[in-house]
Amino acid sequence: MTGPTSSRYIELDVVRAIALIGVCVMNFHGYLIIDGAKYPPTTFVERIFDPWQGPLSTRFAATFVTVAGMGITLLTRRSCAGASRAAISADRWKLARRGVLLFTFGYFLDWVWGGTILFYYGAFFMAGALLFTLRSRWLALIGTGAALAAAGLSWWAVQRTTGGHDVSWLLSANATANRSPRDLLLDTFVRGTHPLLPWLVFLCMGMVLGRLLPFSPARRVQLAVAGAGLLAMGYMMHEAVAWHPTLESTRPFDRGLLYTLTTVGSSLMAVSLVGWAAQASAGARVTRALGATGRTTLTLYVGHVLVYNLLVHRLAWVHPDGLGTALVFAAAYWLCAVGAATAWQRWRGIGPLEWVYRRFSDAS
Repeated sequence: MTGPTSSRYIELDVVRAIALIGVCVMNFHGYLIIDGAKYPPTTFVERIFDPWQGPLSTRFAATFVTVAGMGITLLTRRSCAGASRAAISADRWKLARRGVLLFTFGYFLDWVWGGTILFYYGAFFMAGALLFTLRSRWLALIGTGAALAAAGLSWWAVQRTTGGHDVSWLLSANATANRSPRDLLLDTFVRGTHPLLPWLVFLCMGMVLGRLLPFSPARRVQLAVAGAGLLAMGYMMHEAVAWHPTLESTRPFDRGLLYTLTTVGSSLMAVSLVGWAAQASAGARVTRALGATGRTTLTLYVGHVLVYNLLVHRLAWVHPDGLGTALVFAAAYWLCAVGAATAWQRWRGIGPLEWVYRRFSDAS
């Protein structure tokens, strides 16, 4: 979850920080619901923040994966430009080690924080290790193929279910009760919370976007307009066309084409607009603090898991309640997290889990 530390790319650090803030808000809200808070939503705001079916559901995480793709490109830019087989091989193994570490750690974290993105994040890095030397058009084709494959599986599942067949083993089985090799494979590629099908499209998009850095003002406008257009088109098609209950869905766990289309749009807008704001205010104290937060996201992500379990499950200081409780809880955590990240980096220069992560992945 770490990225480039150069101030030249502070925009990626800030986008990563904002995305992780959103991830924590949705996670706190979702877990409070699992622990007994009110559901389903009844008000407009509650429906917006619905962690499973609302328009913000998984959008922050998808932006996070997009930024990861951009970081992979920046990490491997020098070796690709030099076309050195030895340098490319070194970067490939570095990404693979990072992926294995996150995949393994996420696998065990999933036992206490079901659906954690770290498990899938590791899979994205392992995929990135294989893909980073490909031309942009091939990355675009692979991402598009992942989106189409996910939608095709969802369409097939609906047809099979309509015919009286049980397909829960493929798309919705509870793998936490049976962690067989098949469960691990299916969770990673198909039925998990952030599976490679269709989420590989966000990683591939990020890798292509990373090749365009630094963005010119005209490029930022193009990305923002394209993102807004995809977002609007997706929701307009959702409202206007009734052609298949899954493929036309914008809900994340239906894996439909319109979900992928609108999420690509929102991620493009976030990268372009938040990145522009970060670059325009690079010297501001708030921006620098968010940049420090964005460079400490692995530690802070694991921290929000520990804080939730401590305050909700162990000490019972926070009780499952409505959206307001989740928002206040997340805001309090992030005010402390931003301050802690800034102070820690002034003292040590790198987050504690980031240090372990890089020592492992950069070892030769």
